[in-house]
Amino acid sequence: MSGHVFVVGADLTRLSCDDVLVPTDRTLRVAPSWCSLLPPDVVTETDAGGACVGLEWSGAERVLEVPGDGDRRVWLVDTVDDRGHEGESSLPWLLDGARQALAAVARREVAHPAHGRARRLVGLPALGTGWGGAAGQRGALLQQLLPVLREAAGEHGFDVALVLRGPSDLAAAQRVRRGEDGGWDLPDDLRALAQQLGDKARRGQLAVFFGAGVSAAAGLPTWEELVDELAEASGLAGELREGLSRLPPQDSAALLARELGRERLETFVKERFGPGSYALAHALIADLPVQEFVTTNYDPLVEQAAADIGRQVRVLPFEEAAPGAPWLLKLHGDAAHPESVVLTREEYLQFGDTRAALAGVLHSLLLTRHVLFVGTSMLDDDLIRIAHQVRSALQMQGSATGRRNGTVLALREDLARARLWEQDVETVAMGPAEIPPAEAARRLEVLLDLIGCLSTPPTGYLLDPAYRGLLDEEECALADALQSVAGAVREDSGSTAAQEVVALLRRLGHGGSASDGDDPPPDAPTAERDDRMQEQRPG
Repeated sequence: MSGHVFVVGADLTRLSCDDVLVPTDRTLRVAPSWCSLLPPDVVTETDAGGACVGLEWSGAERVLEVPGDGDRRVWLVDTVDDRGHEGESSLPWLLDGARQALAAVARREVAHPAHGRARRLVGLPALGTGWGGAAGQRGALLQQLLPVLREAAGEHGFDVALVLRGPSDLAAAQRVRRGEDGGWDLPDDLRALAQQLGDKARRGQLAVFFGAGVSAAAGLPTWEELVDELAEASGLAGELREGLSRLPPQDSAALLARELGRERLETFVKERFGPGSYALAHALIADLPVQEFVTTNYDPLVEQAAADIGRQVRVLPFEEAAPGAPWLLKLHGDAAHPESVVLTREEYLQFGDTRAALAGVLHSLLLTRHVLFVGTSMLDDDLIRIAHQVRSALQMQGSATGRRNGTVLALREDLARARLWEQDVETVAMGPAEIPPAEAARRLEVLLDLIGCLSTPPTGYLLDPAYRGLLDEEECALADALQSVAGAVREDSGSTAAQEVVALLRRLGHGGSASDGDDPPPDAPTAERDDRMQEQRPG
């Protein structure tokens, strides 16, 4: 069974993976940013330039497994070509190192991928774009690395996440994938849907609503699992605990809140849903060129994934929205503000009164955007109420019947639920009712990956010299003209017009490449601020 190659912007040290490839050299020095992945006892010394790992190569091997007890395994890969062959490209050597590393990873058995994922996930950066010497050849590297990764995924059956450090890297990789068969194993109807949603995202017409199903992939509990965990923490007697299953969810939570006390309940939510490693789906959602997000989740994982690629998402209603900046509405509260969490029946009833303004934001999105629902069962009382109110408003205004305000990405086919919501949204299942949930969730990730590829603006690398080789003749002429403009505009100019031009040039890749300057930084898991993603798009 063939694996899939994902391209995602994220912090590789915080992305939930089974295996991570970390670049190094023959002295086993790694960049400081990778140290959090290494067991403390293998790091012998650290300084501002990096950290030394106290292991040894065996002969001429280029891949070294870092011993550890956790589920995630780290592999050191020699990416620094010090053979001294003047004039010879190091790209074939780097690609051979990637093949060796993925073959070594495949030899380690993983019976149960992290958090019940259907396939093992191997994460790696764009190897060799730092100390490895390929910083100025990133376009050529991506064109040749992606087929190598797809070949390995097909041969070994695991999934691969190519995690890129900046907006120009991500835009260039998506252009490469759009120009060839990116290996999306999806039926024709899902490919067509990805094209439609990608077009809407690129035009600024898409908003995203995500639910607990997204965070389940990071090991966080669904509603039913949360009730079980609260029951365990409360110490309820057997008969009472057994009776919880016969109560509606909000009433079960109300009983447990009474047993635990509000203070203990808030402490539990804050600790259980706090910052941590995020799943691939969180990063794929955060990468979408979307300005408006809504969730019923308490955790901070999507906004954390966004921050790791330089997107500063404002969390409503706890932060003030800023012009041009993306925002995320937490409908049911935030673990960082546990007093805000909506959990019990009484709190759900209060939502319709004291939290009407929050519901109004989703009303507005359903009226003015196409809302993509991911990881939600669509059985939440608040969602049902809001959808009914929007439908009623449209009917009162005499709007044509049959208008659908969103798309629900369901894991498995459920004809009754799809029929229930057909007046408001289109429900698209990842597979038939009998498909295993984990495989359906993986197909959803593949679909999100394709939507991200098709919606990424194709200009984020135009002025990045590392990707000059990707440009055609007309694009090269345009890039040259814009470079002359860049030379005429000061970054610190006080002119409003100049600052608008500077922001545009940044979105086109100016000044964002590790190839600029004589001493490129090492491969790293994180990036600077992503100006391209902050762009305000028309509605």
